[in-house]
Amino acid sequence: MDVREALYTTRAMRRVTPEPIPMDAQERILDAAVRAPSGGNTQNWRFMLVDSPEVKARLAPLYQQAIAGLWTGYYKDRIDSALAAPDTPESKSMLAVQKSAQWLADHFEEVPLYLFGFSSDPGGSSIYPAMWSAQLAARAEGIGSSLTQALAFFDGETREILGVPSDETWYIAGTVSFGYPTGKWGVAQRQPARDVSFRNGWGQPVGWDTEGPLWP
Repeated sequence: MDVREALYTTRAMRRVTPEPIPMDAQERILDAAVRAPSGGNTQNWRFMLVDSPEVKARLAPLYQQAIAGLWTGYYKDRIDSALAAPDTPESKSMLAVQKSAQWLADHFEEVPLYLFGFSSDPGGSSIYPAMWSAQLAARAEGIGSSLTQALAFFDGETREILGVPSDETWYIAGTVSFGYPTGKWGVAQRQPARDVSFRNGWGQPVGWDTEGPLWP
């Protein structure tokens, strides 16, 4: 797959089938992930794949509680505004995202595979290129993915379920869901780069007027 196609079409795919992910595909995804850049080449990460129905069943209530808390907390104002004017493009986008995220919560146990990323550096970000590489590698396999940090709200409980040693300083950097998507790949609608980018100073024009996307 052309790298630009992967970059432009690897959007959040939360709605997936329960079809298992082949072991060789999982291996390729993780092998790509660990090749990602790492600050100081410390590779202070650990990864855990979860496909056990029993483990997913224990995690599901935590994830569902975390998502419910987001709708009544952090995202409440945006959801209320969207419901008040549901026909605007912004409202449609927000409500579509909520519906998609709620689907993952409602069907948490049916998703075939999760990848948990752990870091030993709470202030670091080196693990995120690795997790994004895993998502790009999954795209090359025709596998959809979505990154969520919702279970970080229940970090202790989640680590206990997953058997993470309590005497070691690993924290959950994020969770990626994987599955064969029920939807279609496509270029996500975004604000043009020119509208969210500056050059040499805040608020200064970036230097181009193209709306994009520039692929295909």
